[in-house]
Amino acid sequence: MKDTGKKTEIRSMTGYARAQKSCPSAEVTVTLKSVNHRGLDLHFHLGEEMGSLEERTRAMLRARIRRGHIEVRMAAVRAAVNGSAGLNRKMFLAYAKALKEASEQMGVEAPALNPQTLLSVPGMVISDEQGGLDEPAERAAMEALEEALEAFDEFRKREGAEIAALIVKHNRQVQERAAEMEKIRTRAIPVLQARIGERLREMLRGVSLDPQRLAQEAAVLADRGDIGEEIERLKIHARQVEELLAEGGETGKRLDFLLQEMNRESNTILSKTSGAGELGLKITELALAAKSDIEKIREHALNLE
Repeated sequence: MKDTGKKTEIRSMTGYARAQKSCPSAEVTVTLKSVNHRGLDLHFHLGEEMGSLEERTRAMLRARIRRGHIEVRMAAVRAAVNGSAGLNRKMFLAYAKALKEASEQMGVEAPALNPQTLLSVPGMVISDEQGGLDEPAERAAMEALEEALEAFDEFRKREGAEIAALIVKHNRQVQERAAEMEKIRTRAIPVLQARIGERLREMLRGVSLDPQRLAQEAAVLADRGDIGEEIERLKIHARQVEELLAEGGETGKRLDFLLQEMNRESNTILSKTSGAGELGLKITELALAAKSDIEKIREHALNLE
């Protein structure tokens, strides 16, 4: 792989961050939460007064995030204007009604409403001003979003590094198993040739055939059952996995392709070693263990950006 001299840190698609900013007119809270996804899937949950910020928010997220199902929540609690503020009675009554109905369904006494908790609910306190946020509040919202994005990025980089370490661990085990299979293969080839020769002699019993020709045919058939190329390709792909992780950046999709190839080579090895006796069984055990490691790598890679 080409070495660009720059390493971009690997990021997980799973992340969480929360940030708050205050200004004279409001207190703004921004929450980001993400899980894995094939592409970038943005979902916004914004208060009515913050709808005008969606496009700016979308642009900031697209500039920083490439993949993942992202939930964005932004809410503002307005401060009193000129000392004048009131209770959102409609919302208050809805909360009280929901609490009463839930208590009746559960057969328990409804707990007393906590004023401090209720007043902290976004939209429960309303000011005399209507419409969107003022300029200082919008600026606070964007600053909160920037702060949340920074924390979100750090979270994803930290988790990405942990996932990469697990992938390297399992990939090294694949390499070790491939090396063991290669050692056994050198001993398995003569055994396989001998077994094929015996089978040919049984099939051609009573038929006159030159012993040298018989040995040649056995060697050709044994060569078709050789796993040397598959082992070599498995080793190459395993090295490419480590190179990809060392390069950093967006690795998830590229890893998925390499893992498909590694799984294919392991399956071919399993299909070719059924007739090599005890040595074939040892190779089968190693190939199955390699497939298990490859599957574990795939599970971890699903969470990488």
